[in-house]
Amino acid sequence: MRGPDEVQADDPDLFGVRPYAMTNGRTQPSTPLDLMSLVRATGRGMVGKSQLGVEHSKALELCASPTSVAEVAALLRRPVTVTKVVLSDLIELGAVIAKFAPSESYSNDPAILEAVIDGLRRFV
Repeated sequence: MRGPDEVQADDPDLFGVRPYAMTNGRTQPSTPLDLMSLVRATGRGMVGKSQLGVEHSKALELCASPTSVAEVAALLRRPVTVTKVVLSDLIELGAVIAKFAPSESYSNDPAILEAVIDGLRRFV
């Protein structure tokens, strides 16, 4: 039995499908997304779950409540670029909407910067 942080080389979730196969060879999302963008399922959309690929279905489930692109990538255990392509597909289908995080309002707030520094110190 393995712990939650252990990775095994034969884990099909990690190594079963190459990233380019999940995105049909695409390396750029059609909708620009950054790591802090929040994505949420709309509950409508132009395609049923049975018509989606495995990665798209998993991503859609993770977007039941607003979730950052970074968190979706971590939960899917996929590279961020692959996750962005999958999410942009879902956005085009109308199954997911994205809210882009404001970049300037957070970067200058000393309280947020202190919280980030404190969080990083806890890891050291």
